[in-house]
Amino acid sequence: MKLILVLVAFCAIASAAPADDSKNAETISYENENIGIDGYKFSFETSDGTKRSEEATVKNAGTDNEAISVRGTISWIAPDGVTYTINFLADENGFQPEGAHLPKRR
Repeated sequence: MKLILVLVAFCAIASAAPADDSKNAETISYENENIGIDGYKFSFETSDGTKRSEEATVKNAGTDNEAISVRGTISWIAPDGVTYTINFLADENGFQPEGAHLPKRR
C-alpha cells in the first residue's frame, strides 16, 4: 500500500511540473527589413511566448563619430509563468539594458 501511495504521489508531482516546450517552439511571425548600409530592422515571435524586435540606425554617417545604434526589446515566459521583458539600447556608450527584474543603473 505504501508503495502505491509513493507511486501516486510521484506521478502527481511529475505531472504538475511545468513542461519546457522551448525546444519545440515554432516561429509564429518573422519580419526582416535590411535597409541597406543605413541599418536594419527585424522582429519575430515564437509559439513558446518569446518575442524580439530590433532596429539599427547609423548615427553621424560619414564622420569620424559614425556609430551604429541598436534599439530593441525581447520578452519571454519563464518556467515559473512570469513574463520577463528587456528593452535595450546598444550604441557608442555600450549595451544599456532595462527591465523591471534588472537592478537599476547608478
